[in-house]
Amino acid sequence: MYIVLIILGCLLWLGAIYTLSSRIVLSAPLSFLALLCISLARRDGIDLLPLNSTLLIGWLCMTLVVTALTAMQPPAVAAQRRGMGYITAGALAGMVVGLLGVSMTGSLALRYAIMVVGTVAGVFLGFLLYTRTPQGAPVNLSSGNFFSYLLAKGFPAAITVMQLGVVLVIALALYNIAPK
Repeated sequence: MYIVLIILGCLLWLGAIYTLSSRIVLSAPLSFLALLCISLARRDGIDLLPLNSTLLIGWLCMTLVVTALTAMQPPAVAAQRRGMGYITAGALAGMVVGLLGVSMTGSLALRYAIMVVGTVAGVFLGFLLYTRTPQGAPVNLSSGNFFSYLLAKGFPAAITVMQLGVVLVIALALYNIAPK
């Protein structure tokens, strides 16, 4: 049964990443459902990853907030898809770079923090890169729309990718996959 839950979680994360570019309001809930599937995976009565209720409730609250804020966006902003490829790629690249913190420290809290900072930096740099393209000129730094658009699209992307990062940080720490 745990294999089914792991596969379902992976498929939900693929769906969450895909919906970042199409229906962004669904991305964080799909990512949370994936996190929940992984937390329910047990082999011989033992959790594969120790995701406790405090962690799950915290991510549930963040998911509810980001979903509500995304749903309340004006229709003109909600319909925009510009730069989402750059933001998503930046978030994923930032998370991967943040996961390199596994080799820097033994503290799980510090590993989380490094992953979160890496993801946020990736979202920001991905969007900044997009504003340097001809299509991104309407939302560049001097347009006055940069930060509002970045928050409208980058916040859901960051929360979605960070939930995947939480599982990867715990898996790397638990199974000691860090280079020696």
